[in-house]
Amino acid sequence: MASQFLGLRTVGYHVPDLAAAKEWYTKILGVTPYFDEPFYVGFNVGGYELGLQPGGAANEAGLYNVVTYWGVDDVQAMYDALIGHGASALEAPQEVGGGIVVAAVKDPWGNAFGIIYNPHFKIG
Repeated sequence: MASQFLGLRTVGYHVPDLAAAKEWYTKILGVTPYFDEPFYVGFNVGGYELGLQPGGAANEAGLYNVVTYWGVDDVQAMYDALIGHGASALEAPQEVGGGIVVAAVKDPWGNAFGIIYNPHFKIG
């Protein structure tokens, strides 16, 4: 095999209002975009990228093919903060075994945004 998977690098969300999404994600991530153009906004979050692209409407059917989980130290606290910043509940915090805790919300544009605490996976 000529190539191999190197791990999560970028998660991209399509949003109908790029300026509003940029403002919301700047608040909840606590970082400003490192790349900010009318066609793409990129955030560096702990060495991984969240990309926002204009277009697409909120997922009205409520179906999600992919939920990407971003690592956090305290799932419940982050879940509460996300809800407090306008996200809506998708998956309440729960331990799934081995001390791993997951949860997910929908951002204001209907994208699934997962969070995870995994004591078995450390970077660096």
